Amino acid sequence: MSQVRDRVPVRSLAEEQAALRRVATLVAEGAPADEVFSVVAQEVAQVMHLANAAVSRYDDDGTAMTILAVWDDRPHGFQPGTRWPLDGRSMSAEVLRTGRPARVEDYADLPGSLAAEARESGLNRIVGAPIIVDGRVWGVISTSSPESPFPDDVEDRLAEFTELVATAIANSQAREELTRLADEQAALRRVATLVAHGATPAEVFAAVSAEVARMVPADGAALTRFEADGTVTALGGWTSAGGYVYVGERYALEGTVSGLVFETRRPSRIDNYAEQPGAAAAAGRAMGWRSSVGVPITVEGCLWGVLAVVSTTDRPLPHDTERRLAEFTELVATAIANAESREALTKIAEEQAALRRVATLIARGVSHAEVLDAVAAEVGRLLGAEWAGVHRYDADGGVAILSSHGNLTTELPVGARPVHREGFAAAIWRTGHSDRIESFDDISGHLGARGRELGVRSAVGAPITLEGRLWGVIIALWQREGPVPVKDAEGLLVGFTELLASAIANAESRAELDASRARIVATADATRRRIERDLHDGAQQRLVSLALEVRAAQASVPPDLGELRAELSRIVEGHAGVLDELREIAQGIHPAGLADGGLGPALRTLARRSPIPVELDVQAETRLPEQVEVAAYYVVSEALANVAKHACASGVHVAVDARDGILRVAVRDDGLGGADPALGSGLLGLKDRAEAIGGRISLESPPGAGTSLLVELPVDDGNQ
Repeated sequence: MSQVRDRVPVRSLAEEQAALRRVATLVAEGAPADEVFSVVAQEVAQVMHLANAAVSRYDDDGTAMTILAVWDDRPHGFQPGTRWPLDGRSMSAEVLRTGRPARVEDYADLPGSLAAEARESGLNRIVGAPIIVDGRVWGVISTSSPESPFPDDVEDRLAEFTELVATAIANSQAREELTRLADEQAALRRVATLVAHGATPAEVFAAVSAEVARMVPADGAALTRFEADGTVTALGGWTSAGGYVYVGERYALEGTVSGLVFETRRPSRIDNYAEQPGAAAAAGRAMGWRSSVGVPITVEGCLWGVLAVVSTTDRPLPHDTERRLAEFTELVATAIANAESREALTKIAEEQAALRRVATLIARGVSHAEVLDAVAAEVGRLLGAEWAGVHRYDADGGVAILSSHGNLTTELPVGARPVHREGFAAAIWRTGHSDRIESFDDISGHLGARGRELGVRSAVGAPITLEGRLWGVIIALWQREGPVPVKDAEGLLVGFTELLASAIANAESRAELDASRARIVATADATRRRIERDLHDGAQQRLVSLALEVRAAQASVPPDLGELRAELSRIVEGHAGVLDELREIAQGIHPAGLADGGLGPALRTLARRSPIPVELDVQAETRLPEQVEVAAYYVVSEALANVAKHACASGVHVAVDARDGILRVAVRDDGLGGADPALGSGLLGLKDRAEAIGGRISLESPPGAGTSLLVELPVDDGNQ
């Protein structure tokens, strides 16, 4: 080096030292690397009286280099930001290979991209010195000349600057690394905060796209997910100009950076969207995309999707974009896993809440139709379906719609019986398993035609099995474009089918129990009538005949037999008492007057016989079904008996009226109150009798405030 210095003029040495000090000052002040590179290129060219100078960086894999800064007064293709493959012999390739300065005196016959551009730009001679950072060849400082030969010491003089550049790069990289880590941590915190606050996955994906684009930096970013059918779905995106409109769209992998990642499982890039086929590339071009870089997102060990950034200019994305994205995808994968876990938990909670709402309705004993309608509404809401309904199968596989909820209630009303031989429900009837239709476009026959007529795009159905037999099916329909949007729609339906099966079984059991109770009550009443009739036509008539015979015998006794006449008189009186008691027993078994005169006269008879004064108000003088009249009679009879035995009341009010298909019987006293059906007051029997014919009974008996009994009995054809 000293020999070289001996040949350099003193003035040149002073200029060179001044230039080095200026660069060193920039480095010491922490100037950005881009600024240092630009100043170095200018100082090298001016101090060394060269036509141009450039600073370039090698890719990590050594296959290409990117020009970072250029100082030149002539136009040529080696401009900042351009990336050149090291695909042939060149000065740059030789510097990278050897780690030492190198020169090429003539590019005329050399192959490769760099050689071709050098010839095109008229740069025949090129010399460069390596920039060594952390013991490896990081880049190269170079100069070129159209014709003039270089001084012998040009490589050594360039090396003076490479040491300063290496120091600047090391310092800058350290600062950039700290800044990058801080930026990534800040981005992670922002995304993690969104997830922690319960943001939707769509909000998380949009935020991730924006954060990544700002970090690279890039003109836009997109996050996509691979689907089981070989397509890719755009889940979120961001552009510097705004207006990312493709969220939710599905595309074939053709012509996408996602497709390249899917094939290689490695980071990939597309340098020119103008040459790419397919709908996705067309959508990218519509948004002004020129190039893109994508890296795989792996969630729980599986390839989940792609995080990509895009450029809308001719300048390609930075050479280290893949590395920076790859470092960030771990954060993205964590955010995605957390968001999906939260979404899954929310989905489970919503499903359980929906099932609880239906179960509550069932426990309250609402009508069968209300339960079915609630199931259809809950299924439609959870699946986001445009229509949902419950169908019941006939013995031959025909179906009837029992509940209909959503956009198609007019076309698919309750009670309708769709053609089933070729229908969706028919397929489930034949297999006994859940089924789905991803698209009606390819379905032939009546089913396809009917689906397209209704505007249905996809469908899913699950069977309802009751005690080993196929009872019905729940079906959900979507009118939006695309296949069934819920992956485990069948699994969600299973919860409702099981609940419905239990509800149906319980309802049928209750119906059978109610029918059995009604038969028992009817049988008991018929038995009571038969016993009352047998007593009236048999024992009572014989007692009356005997009474007449005794009276005839009494009348024929001579006057002198006074004691015999008196004895017969006592027999007649006792016989009359027995007959009255028998009539009371018969009346208690079954009120004979009820069948003849109806409820009103029978209740007036009860009121006259009551030891407690009764105020009777009967507004139902027309004849009612026999079971209703008998039940109402026994309600009043038992209530009056309880008042007489337990209430210590001074009066009783009985009101009977029939309206709106309901007979209401109200009995109220002013006694002690405190009546408890569990203490054997006879009210339990009344409750069973009322409920056996579909009625209900309620009791209010606060201590010291009397007792009020209300019974409501349905008056319909079922009680005739």
